Amino acid sequence: MLEAVNDFKGQSFAKLRRSCLRRGALFKDPLFPATNQSLFYKRAPPPGLTWKRPRQICRDPRLFVDGISTRDLHQGSLGNCWMVAAISCLASEPSLWKKVIPNHMDQEWNPKRSDLYAGIFHFRFWRFGHWVDVVVDDRLPVSQDGVLLFCRSATPREFWSALLEKAYAKLNGCYEALEGGNTAEALIDFTGGVSEPLSLDCEALSLSSERRKALFQTLAKVHEHKSLITCSIRPAEGETVESVLDCGLVRGHAYGITAVRKVRLAENPPRTGGTSRLFMVRMRNPWGTTDWKGAWSQRSEQWQQLSRAEREKMGIVVRDVGEFWMDFQDFCCYFTDVVVCRLVQRTLLWPSSHWRETQSYGEWAPSPDAPRSRCGGCINHRDSFLHNPQFMFEVQNEEEEVLICLQQEDRRVLKKNGGGENLPIGFEVLKVEVEANRCSRVQLVVEQAASSIYMDSRSVTLRGTLASGRYVVLPTTFLPGDTGHFLLRLFSHSRIQLRRELKEELPTPSLFQCFLPQPAVVTTIHLRRASGLKPPKQTATAPDVYAVVRCEGDAVRTRVFKEDGNPEFNLRAIFYRRYPDDNISVELWSTGPLWDSLLGTARLQTTESERSRSLVIDLRRGRSRSGSRGCVHVETSTSACLTDL
Repeated sequence: MLEAVNDFKGQSFAKLRRSCLRRGALFKDPLFPATNQSLFYKRAPPPGLTWKRPRQICRDPRLFVDGISTRDLHQGSLGNCWMVAAISCLASEPSLWKKVIPNHMDQEWNPKRSDLYAGIFHFRFWRFGHWVDVVVDDRLPVSQDGVLLFCRSATPREFWSALLEKAYAKLNGCYEALEGGNTAEALIDFTGGVSEPLSLDCEALSLSSERRKALFQTLAKVHEHKSLITCSIRPAEGETVESVLDCGLVRGHAYGITAVRKVRLAENPPRTGGTSRLFMVRMRNPWGTTDWKGAWSQRSEQWQQLSRAEREKMGIVVRDVGEFWMDFQDFCCYFTDVVVCRLVQRTLLWPSSHWRETQSYGEWAPSPDAPRSRCGGCINHRDSFLHNPQFMFEVQNEEEEVLICLQQEDRRVLKKNGGGENLPIGFEVLKVEVEANRCSRVQLVVEQAASSIYMDSRSVTLRGTLASGRYVVLPTTFLPGDTGHFLLRLFSHSRIQLRRELKEELPTPSLFQCFLPQPAVVTTIHLRRASGLKPPKQTATAPDVYAVVRCEGDAVRTRVFKEDGNPEFNLRAIFYRRYPDDNISVELWSTGPLWDSLLGTARLQTTESERSRSLVIDLRRGRSRSGSRGCVHVETSTSACLTDL
C-alpha cells in the first residue's frame, strides 16, 4: 500500500536533480549551506574544519560497499549515540532501510557515467503522521586530519551513513541539535512505528527466574515480529553518563538488540548450573567496539565449549564488529531500560498478528468554536480536565490488547533559537456506558479505565488490555493553559477505529427533531448498589435482582444478580432530556415477593447544568406483579444515584 510522501520545505529531489544535470553543476543546498550555522549553535567548530564532497575525500566513493550493515556505523565526535543506535537497528532490516533510503540504486555513484552525478541525495523520515522527503547535497564536514567529523563507515569510501546523518541534522535544524536524545524518537522517525519504553527492575529480575523468563519471551516475540529493540543503563544519582563499568558496558549509552535466542548446549556443559538450556541476547554497540567482558564475550572461556560449526548451527555467531552475546541473566543485572519499536500495518496482506493503526490529530488551544478552552490540564485539575479534546473508540471483542500513543509536535528544531523544550503530556482513558448517547462530549468523570504517565517526551505510550465496551481518550498537557498540536494513535489487532474528536456538548438534532423541543438538560445517573435485600419468609435465599432506569422513553438495565442480597450495580448512564420536569424512574426488580416493609433509603443526586442537588427518599415495596415478582419504583425529576437500598 503506497503512502503519501511530502517534500521537506518544498524541495523536490527529482526537479532539483534535473536542474543540476541540465546546468552541469553540482547541487548546493541553500537551506542547509556548508557553513557553521548548519553545524553548531552554541560552540565553535574545531580548528581546521572544512567541507568536502566524497570525491575530494577518496577516489572511488560509493553510497554502499557490499550492501548495508551495522558495521557501517561509527559515531564520530557528536553525542548522538541515540540516533546511531536506531540506525544500527534499521540497517539490520532491508524492508526498513529501503524506506528511509529510497531508490538507493539510482542514487549510487556510476563511475562509467560521471555526467549523471549531480551531488544530490534524498532520505525519508516519518514525522507527525507523514513521511517527509529531505534533500541534501554531498558536502560533508571533515576534520583537520582529513577524517569525517561525524558519523562514518568503517569503509572509508562508503558514505550512506554520513549522508543519512546530514539529512537528519537538516530535519532537526543543525548537527548540534542531535546532541542528546531519546532512541525511541529516532526509531519512530525511521520506521513510522510506535516506541514503547520498558523500565526494568534489575533487583526483582535477578531474584525471580519467572520474571526473567516472561521478559525474555516478550522480547523474543517482538523480535520475531520484526520489531526493533534498543536498551541502555540508566546512570544513578551521582554517576556520570558515558562512564564505563568494570564489565565494559557504558552507562547512558544506547545499545541495539540484534538477536534473541534460546539455545541448548551439550549434555553436560560445564559451569552452567547443570542445565543445557541458555537464554541469550546478541547486542550491538554503535561505537563499533566489542566492550562486554563478561560471560560469552568474544574471548570468554564459555565459547570453548562450542565449535564454530556448532555456533553456526545454533545461530549464535557474531556477525559484525561491535556485536557480542550476553547471557540473559547478565543482561537483566545491568540494563535498566528497554525501548521496543513495534511496526504497524504496511500492506493489505499484513499478518493479523501485527498491529493495525488508526489515528487522529488535535490541539490544545483556546477554540473560537468551543465554549471553553481545549487545554484543561491533567485530571488533577477537576474543574477544567473535561475541557480537553475527547476521542472515542469501542472494543467489541470480549477483551482486546490495545496500544495508545500520544505524540506532540517535535520541538528539537527550535533549539537553535533557545527553545526546543517538550511539554509534559499524557492521557486518560474513561469507560462510558454503551447504552448512553455518546455522540457528544463526556460531561462527568466516571470510570477510569487506564491512565498514562506524564512525561516531557515527544511521545507517551500505554499498552494494556481493555474489556468490551465504549471508551473515551482525553489527551492532556500536565498543566492547564499549555498549547500545542498532537497526534493520537491507537493500535490493535482487530481494526479498532479511533473516531473523530467529540466536539458537541449536546447531541446534534436530526431534521425531524428540529421540530421538537431541543435538549435542555444533560442528566447523569449513577446507580451504585442495593444492600440488605431480605428473602421472603418462606425461603432462606436472597432473590434474583436487577434494576432498570427509565428516562423519556429510553431505558438502561443492569444484568441479573443471582441470589444476591447486596448487588453491586455500578451502572452509569447519560440522558439528554428535552423535558427536564418529567420524571425519571428507578426500578428494582426481584424474582419473588419482597417484605412489605421499609426496604432502605435511596440517595438521589443531580449534576444538571453544573448544579448539584441531592434528595433522600424512603423506598417501600411496590406492587407485586402476578404474585411472582416484586418491584421498587421511584420517580424523580433529578438524576439519580441509588446508593444504599
